[in-house]
Amino acid sequence: MLNSADLVAFAPSTDLERSRAFYTDVAGLEFIEQTPFACVFRSGATMLRVTAVTEFTPQPFTVLGWAVADIRTAVAELRGRGVEFLTYDTLPQDTDKIWTTPGGRIAWFRDPDGNVLSLTEFTPGN
Repeated sequence: MLNSADLVAFAPSTDLERSRAFYTDVAGLEFIEQTPFACVFRSGATMLRVTAVTEFTPQPFTVLGWAVADIRTAVAELRGRGVEFLTYDTLPQDTDKIWTTPGGRIAWFRDPDGNVLSLTEFTPGN
């Protein structure tokens, strides 16, 4: 039933103005609207609702991610916009903090609320 429905993603935020600036100016998403309850963005065909919360403890795992054609270019562009990429001691990451897996390459960063976000460049065929 849901396989033909559009997906809507959600992320929590304790400061919608700060999130609006990050997701538009840094991540480059299309801003749709802001209400007292959420900021709404579009990323490709997916709607992202950054929802206002009064309290929030970030999770240690990825909550949102983007498939990119060239991860090194995407990492460099986001670094140029002030993004710091995460290092995980248990993963063999290169100097750009990119982890290479059999299925592709991944880099992680946080939004202003501490949500873990990722970029993934999939190996062709995956």
